[in-house]
Amino acid sequence: MPEGPPSDEFHSSVRVSNLPESTRFYAWLLGIWPKEWTHRYATFIRPDLGLNFVLVVSDGKELHHDTLYHLGVGVADKAAVIDAYHRAVAAGLPVEKPPRTTWKGTPLHELWLTDPDGNLIEIYARLTDRELATKPAHELPEFLVPGTAPEETSK
Repeated sequence: MPEGPPSDEFHSSVRVSNLPESTRFYAWLLGIWPKEWTHRYATFIRPDLGLNFVLVVSDGKELHHDTLYHLGVGVADKAAVIDAYHRAVAAGLPVEKPPRTTWKGTPLHELWLTDPDGNLIEIYARLTDRELATKPAHELPEFLVPGTAPEETSK
């Protein structure tokens, strides 16, 4: 593959049905308020992440295809994933999957939320070498917050 263009930031734009509600969610997720916010869009700039993220009010026009699976935010470690969960619950945000360590595929500590439009948001931390060394033979997810495993929540 030939070398691509040098880049300074990653830009993405997501259509939303309720700009104020989505702006609140992404301000929480990214830890900043928009640099620019109009009745049509909100622009978040995070130079430390090389990120230019824009929310645009949905105009109702059908797009040529829908390929967004999820958006993700990497955090420092397992404790930060657990902290993000408690912060999300305190903020009243919808939790899709509670914090857990997954072993299949890329082992991660992960938390899944949904934004106001139902897009999946993954908050994750890569496992340390020490954590990877504790991989169980069964490779089943390990829930990180007591009372959040499916068998515990269905009681």
